[in-house]
Amino acid sequence: MIKHLELFSGIGGFRLALDLVANDFKMHSKCIGFSEIDKYATTTYNANFDTSADVAMGDIVDFCSNPNNISSLEDFDILTGGFPCQPFSMMGAQNGFTDARGNVFFKIIDIIKIKKPKMILLENVKNLVNHDKKQTLKKVIELISLEDYTVFYDIFNTANFNLAQTRNRVFIFAIKGKPNKDFIFTENIVIEYSNKNIPNSNLLKQKDIFDVLEKNTDNKYYLSDVIKPTILSNGTKNFKSKSEINLKIARPLTATMVKMHRACQDNYYSDDFIQNNVQEINIQIDDLLKKKIRKLTPKEAFNLQGFDDKFFLNAKKAGISDHQMYRQAGNAVSVNTVYAILHYLVSKFMN
Repeated sequence: MIKHLELFSGIGGFRLALDLVANDFKMHSKCIGFSEIDKYATTTYNANFDTSADVAMGDIVDFCSNPNNISSLEDFDILTGGFPCQPFSMMGAQNGFTDARGNVFFKIIDIIKIKKPKMILLENVKNLVNHDKKQTLKKVIELISLEDYTVFYDIFNTANFNLAQTRNRVFIFAIKGKPNKDFIFTENIVIEYSNKNIPNSNLLKQKDIFDVLEKNTDNKYYLSDVIKPTILSNGTKNFKSKSEINLKIARPLTATMVKMHRACQDNYYSDDFIQNNVQEINIQIDDLLKKKIRKLTPKEAFNLQGFDDKFFLNAKKAGISDHQMYRQAGNAVSVNTVYAILHYLVSKFMN
């Protein structure tokens, strides 16, 4: 049995991936607890997992304020978490550990000091690697290493794991003690392992965006004639970027995509492209404005992160709005990427 603690769980990308991995290895996985402060994400989580026996930690800061809460947790093998990325994101102020959200990282340390799990797998934005002249990542590695862990990290792109989305994220892996000298943790190694050892799985597999786009959707997802010029513009004198739609591999989903940024930041598709696979190159803005163009639907956003239709429908039935589902998809970890990493790690250290 693999026992798991999921921190900053969001809608449960790590848990879903580990459940699938455990099934592949004919093992049982048990999530002993999860932390999440967003009530809507928690609703989606509860709608998709049996959490009746889990410790619902809620706000990790409050939970860890009493060391007895940590001690009372059932022992577990692996700790996972996509700790808040806003303090390190290129889109934010990049305040790092001076940001209150960045400080929650230290709660991870509080937990591993007491529970000492065998493995730790954390995820964050790519910019964490270079933040504060690489001092932030150095501090993260130092703090984990002080608890007798060997730490590795690399950047993984969702598009390399059968999902039609470019999404570069840093994954930090730590193993208690010292692994064999020949152990390597890199994206290339995980891809090579996956190609050789995971020929079939229950994951979504997308060659390109056509495996995701629905041909018939509600009119509410289409851009109005009023907003279209703003969305499709190349920016203003202070911000210039080429407006481009109909990408076969989607741009990174963001938690704020519900607000609809310009087409150089979000994903938009014309009916010609969706219905007829017509990808026009260098089309002029005036001609583009005449076309029917829409944003991604929440279901498509979930799919691009590796969550299947059933997962999405469970959230919808639980009363989660489109607005919240866009946020949840943008904040989620990519299931396929986590699955490939965990499959590799379980084969090395748990099998």
